[in-house]
Amino acid sequence: MQTYTFKPNDDGLSMAVMSYEGDEAHVVIPEQYCAKPISVLYDKLFAGHKEIVDIRFPDTVTDLGEFVFDGCTALKHIELPASLKYLWGQTFARCEVEEIFLPENIFSIPPHAFKDCRNLRKVVCGSGLKKIYAGAFSGCTSLTELIVGKEVEISDDAMIPPEALKRV
Repeated sequence: MQTYTFKPNDDGLSMAVMSYEGDEAHVVIPEQYCAKPISVLYDKLFAGHKEIVDIRFPDTVTDLGEFVFDGCTALKHIELPASLKYLWGQTFARCEVEEIFLPENIFSIPPHAFKDCRNLRKVVCGSGLKKIYAGAFSGCTSLTELIVGKEVEISDDAMIPPEALKRV
């Protein structure tokens, strides 16, 4: 069984998922609560849930908070919603995702977003990406392919292996 708690966002038009309780491998985030769309997944929402294999997002999610998937070691693949705009620090820290496609609306990859994702091999960034911050890929020892636009600004300390970077 999956149990969530919610709170209204400051805009009063959408909701944030504040907490999660469950032990299921396949997680489905509800599309709405109290007739309002879910737009934010709050900090540490799924942190430490080693049983999670996949997550289904509604198309209304725009923000993933800090440490949302921290330590989700069974999470090998994740399909992010096209509506996603913001990742916050260490969103995917210490999870075992192997490949990820970042939607067109994501403007930046924050510091330590993929910290210690040791199985992360491939990242494909949407055309909206403008900046990759320091430490974004620190500890990503398997990273062999990071596809970004030619104009993306990359911090000197983003920890991207030079051979992995492919500008298109």
